Amino acid sequence: MNASTDRRACKVLVAGIGHPDRGDDGVGAAVAAALAGRLPPDVGVLARSGDMLALLDDCVGFDALICVDAAAPMGTPGKIHRIDTAVDTLPCDASFASSHALGLAEAIELARTLGTAPPTIIVYAIEGASFDDGAGLSAPVAHAVGEAARHIVAEVERLRRHVAEETST
Repeated sequence: MNASTDRRACKVLVAGIGHPDRGDDGVGAAVAAALAGRLPPDVGVLARSGDMLALLDDCVGFDALICVDAAAPMGTPGKIHRIDTAVDTLPCDASFASSHALGLAEAIELARTLGTAPPTIIVYAIEGASFDDGAGLSAPVAHAVGEAARHIVAEVERLRRHVAEETST
C-alpha cells in the first residue's frame, strides 16, 4: 500500500449536550448549531438533550468524541475548559451533571467499561451562570458559543491530521 491509499480520515463525533430551555445548560446545543457547515461532511454533529445513555450508542464506531457541555459556575461564566480525558480526570459531580439523569463523566466511564468509547474523548466544558427553566443563555455563555465552535473546528482538524500522519507512517 502506498501512503495515499493507507490514509484514512479520523471518524469524529461532536456532541452538544444539554437542554436548550434550561438557561446555560443549552450551550452544548448552541455550539452544535454554530458548527453547521464549518466541519467536513463526514464529521458527525448532534445535540443530545435527554438521557446520557444514548451517547453510548452514538459514539460506537468513532475514533474520537468531542463533547460540549455546561459546567457549574466556578467563578467565570462563559469560561471554556478543555479536558482531554486521556490526561485529565472528568469530575463525577454536579459540574457536568446539571440537568441530566446520568452525568457526562459517568456516561464516558460506562462507555469505557463496555468497550464502546472512542479512544480519544475531549470535553469542552463551558461555565454557566444560570440554569433556570425557560431561560435562554446568559450573555457571557452566549458570547462563548462562537469561541467554543472555533476551538472545536481546530480540534477536529488536529485530530484528523494526527490520524492521517499515524496511518501514513
